[in-house]
Amino acid sequence: MAAAAQGPVTAAVLVIGDEILSGRTKDKNIGYIADYLTAIGIDLREVRVVPDVEEEIVAAVNALRARYDYLFTTGGIGPTHDDITADSVAKAFGVGIGEDPRAIAMLLERIRPEDLNEARRRMARIPHGAELIANPVSKAPGFRIGNVIVMAGVPAIMQAMLDEVAPTLSTGRRMLSATIRADAKEGDIAAPLKAIADAHPDVSIGSYPFSEDGRFNTNIVVRSRDAARLEAVRAAVAEMVARLHAAS
Repeated sequence: MAAAAQGPVTAAVLVIGDEILSGRTKDKNIGYIADYLTAIGIDLREVRVVPDVEEEIVAAVNALRARYDYLFTTGGIGPTHDDITADSVAKAFGVGIGEDPRAIAMLLERIRPEDLNEARRRMARIPHGAELIANPVSKAPGFRIGNVIVMAGVPAIMQAMLDEVAPTLSTGRRMLSATIRADAKEGDIAAPLKAIADAHPDVSIGSYPFSEDGRFNTNIVVRSRDAARLEAVRAAVAEMVARLHAAS
């Protein structure tokens, strides 16, 4: 990684595409990016989905890049007329855009010169001043400008691009977690769990109900960047669960 930050490093994801909002395409990138960033010490704080509308993409890019350390976008950098992410990001930054000879060279690693038609050349249009993100899958690059990382929407390509860019990112201390199975309904543990949460405001505690063999159950997840604090609260939650079962 590029550097370790003193405090949390934050990020947002902007998913671009009418096909996501219509339900025609089911997003498979958000969960992957969330897991990936958590593992390397970046907190994903917000996710937005916007249509293929320039003004909405521009507004979202400018809002999110100002609010978080990194903004990751997925979708809209292909060869078709509705792939307008690159133009929209250029407009958000107030810079020009044009065919990048570096991107053309990447495309020619996979495409014969005679097959590099106008549609495919659209994938080489990069905002001025952006760095390219290599794409080992299909060669058409993503790019990074400022703190905005623009990636493809196809999951396999997005994942490859994320691997390429990850070593350049600043990261914070990793978020640690522990899971305690309550063997109880969420309503049964709500009050004592709130008491623990109130006593330990520096540690995140969440309850997640699930169904198993037709019966409701709950997992309690404790999160902290401090291993000692994590263990202290995990032990408190486990003790609370044991008391509830002993009293039932």
